Amino acid sequence: MKALFIGGTGTISTAISKLAVEKGWELYLLNRGNNISKVPEGARVITADINDELSVSELIKDMKFDVIADFIAFETSQIQRDIRLFSNKTKQFIFISSASAYQKPLSHYKITESTPLANPYWQYSRNKIACEERLMEEYRENNFPITIIRPSHTYSEGSIPLAVHGEKGAWQVIDRIMKGKPVIIHGDGSSLWTITHNSDFAKAFVGIMGNQAAIGEAIHITSDEALTWNKIYDCIGLALDMEVKKLHVTTDFLVECQADFEGGLIGDKANTVVFDNSKIKRLVPDFVATVRFDQGIKLSIEYMLTHPELQIADEEFDLFCDRIIEAQQEAVRYFKGL
Repeated sequence: MKALFIGGTGTISTAISKLAVEKGWELYLLNRGNNISKVPEGARVITADINDELSVSELIKDMKFDVIADFIAFETSQIQRDIRLFSNKTKQFIFISSASAYQKPLSHYKITESTPLANPYWQYSRNKIACEERLMEEYRENNFPITIIRPSHTYSEGSIPLAVHGEKGAWQVIDRIMKGKPVIIHGDGSSLWTITHNSDFAKAFVGIMGNQAAIGEAIHITSDEALTWNKIYDCIGLALDMEVKKLHVTTDFLVECQADFEGGLIGDKANTVVFDNSKIKRLVPDFVATVRFDQGIKLSIEYMLTHPELQIADEEFDLFCDRIIEAQQEAVRYFKGL
């Protein structure tokens, strides 16, 4: 079986690439070659920019695949390009969408694939919805063999799942915890959140590859483990052997202070999300997520602490946190008459 991944070296796709090769897939990765160290032994790299459509078309003109998966398409124009490039080239085209596309706010706490898609708070999610709709249209009208996969919050040894962080990633929050400084959690930290280790995600994804029962279907892949944000941060603290000093701040206040948080919070993390994974388990009967968060986060923390290149300081976000904390403390002092 032969597969082509567009991307293939990201948080989700690195684990999938590795497992696909282990399972005997003849795997090609089409990317710009910036993360060669993450390419698994046995995979072949086609070095190209997928946005250079003419070049890519020439490179794959004599090739056909059982599966093509695009991990880096975010807009309908990119889907249009994929349809032009890969029609008649594959038996299955897999698009990686997002579970953030499900309706916000939810009408029912448990999410199935039938939950409506509608997110007025996040353009990213609306773009993914538009991509899904274009692909389903192509499937219905021209039999383009699509499968849509919706990941939720998936993490790896190189990433730390957090509620609130800056543009430069997780390190500044970890640094604050290690220095005994308060860290911000939206709301009261009691909403439930589902986090999936990329090795678990890969098991389900590879089970979908070449699976004809998945053609024309949309499927989310997540763990069955749902934790409160307070518990998530407690697990991070245990992995660091540090007590996490949590400062709970209302989501609305955070968004008022930093408008960019609206999509990621009101449109995503501030909502309780619990997933019904019956569909993926029906399609891949041996799939079960086995990495508990308290186990997986230890590996992530160990990896970050031993890889200085991931320890990227974010002074702007650090100052933002200090200002939010001071503003909240000042409000408390005011109402106490201090």
